[in-house]
Amino acid sequence: MARPVWSGTLSFGLLNIPVSLMSGERRTDISFRMLDSRDNSPIRYERVNAESGEEVAWKDIVKAFEYDKGSYVVLDPDDIKSAAPESHGAIEVEAFVDVTAIGPQYFEKPYVLVPAKKAEKGYVLLREALASTGRIGVARVVIRTRESLCAVMPQGDALLLLMMRYPQELVDIGEYNIPEGARGDYRISDKELAFSEQLIETMSGDWQPDQYTDEFRERLQAVITKRMKATGVVKREAEEPSVAEDASTNVVDFMALLQQSIDKNKRTPARKSAGKAEDKPGKDKPAKKASKKAAKKTPAKSPKKAAKKTAGKKRKAA
Repeated sequence: MARPVWSGTLSFGLLNIPVSLMSGERRTDISFRMLDSRDNSPIRYERVNAESGEEVAWKDIVKAFEYDKGSYVVLDPDDIKSAAPESHGAIEVEAFVDVTAIGPQYFEKPYVLVPAKKAEKGYVLLREALASTGRIGVARVVIRTRESLCAVMPQGDALLLLMMRYPQELVDIGEYNIPEGARGDYRISDKELAFSEQLIETMSGDWQPDQYTDEFRERLQAVITKRMKATGVVKREAEEPSVAEDASTNVVDFMALLQQSIDKNKRTPARKSAGKAEDKPGKDKPAKKASKKAAKKTPAKSPKKAAKKTAGKKRKAA
């Protein structure tokens, strides 16, 4: 059974829906290992010093950025940690936009959002609201140490999470020599356009994904199967990621939370400021006073001192 890639909450406004992130794709590429032809032993990749040719141990390896050819700036682990995003277990929707507003070039990798137990109501509520309004949610999620832009959108009975590319990762189409202007500038006649439209109509039909297969992979798999029968099979154990426990749902009163979220958005801007509010001075004074009072309390008397006092009282009474 598939294991969750990530577990946490899907948040919009004041509503939190506990979910698990499941892979929405299946890799079908056939990969190869390099072997020594003399005894079929696997070939290892070693970390070798480019100058001396000697193997380098992991403890002696540092990370560096090559800012110019042959020029590097070495980074400490703390330097990299300082730039890493704050890890938290929430997919926080920042805005809802029209489903047609985001171009296909922004979408990268699909995942399926699966609700935790007792979180079905919030899950279905968001799914139906997105479907009826024609919107998708734009959010951010931190998986391991990387913060990614993502979109939450309905697909049938499911909510999909699509990893997105940042605008900086896309090439401006204007950098390429793309033909501009009207069709008349390229001497395209009305008859040519009409025939092209007619051809498109004759080739049109419903989208049936089962009709499309990776024929090269299937032919290559047949060759591999034939060779396996002839020479035998070497099995290896598949590694699976550890599973994080699902969080319990904390959605109680949907109407109240929705109303509070709407009221909050009316009072404050839609985008959250990046900086965190600084703590106001004097907030920790009560705690300090309490600690001083606790320090002034008389310590408990030791058993020996108590015994001496009791014996003294008995002598006086005698």
